[in-house]
Amino acid sequence: MVIIKTPKEIKILREGGRRLAAILYKIKEQIKPGVSSKDLDSYAHRLIKEGGDTPAFLNYRPAGAPKPFPASLCVSVNDEVVHGIPSSKRILKEGDIVSIDLGLKHKGLFTDMALTVPVGKVSPAAAKLLRVTEEALKIAIDAVAAGNTTGDIGSAVESFVRAHKYGIVEVLAGHGVGRAIHEDPFIPNFGRAGKGVKLAPGMVIALEPMINMGTKNVTLDPDGYTFRTADGKPSAHFEHTILIREGEPEILTKI
Repeated sequence: MVIIKTPKEIKILREGGRRLAAILYKIKEQIKPGVSSKDLDSYAHRLIKEGGDTPAFLNYRPAGAPKPFPASLCVSVNDEVVHGIPSSKRILKEGDIVSIDLGLKHKGLFTDMALTVPVGKVSPAAAKLLRVTEEALKIAIDAVAAGNTTGDIGSAVESFVRAHKYGIVEVLAGHGVGRAIHEDPFIPNFGRAGKGVKLAPGMVIALEPMINMGTKNVTLDPDGYTFRTADGKPSAHFEHTILIREGEPEILTKI
């Protein structure tokens, strides 16, 4: 069931989104060769707690997961698409690309955001993947309007990404967010214009293109969380939490 947020809830989500964006950009600044993914997670956890908020992902157990997620920050490197579990043994190196995905609970309400960041100098192919995926998120947001559908969003992303001959992950998608970290509707990054759930003012959604340099196919690691590309090629991921209003949508995860 799609949930329309109240003006009071929107005010809280707007502040939560601002806090989340500020934290994620601080984490981005820490990404460099020699840093472990666990270092990034510890920093994220500390920043959230210092602000008086709660990490949304820590101990969250989605349907079908074998155990609760053990960290505050998802850190996915190179061919890891999403939900990478931080580890002190995973040391970032020059040329890696790293997705950092963070959820924050502020005054009982949730926002969600992700960035993919180069570690030092990356290959031209990796740099292009990041540019295209970030642009795909902008195109998704441009397709958001009251009266449009989730299919309009997916169709816009698909048309743009297919031209670059990249793989669009199909088993993972954007989603509603706010009272829970995952709500209806399910928002794929592909689809048919005019199909799907109709968008309405007061809906809050997380849009998140997940784009692979090669195949669209992914596999799930034995840890039950880490998705990675089936062909071992890199993947990129960008995400914003968006408020649907009359007229232009509002990006809530911004400073």
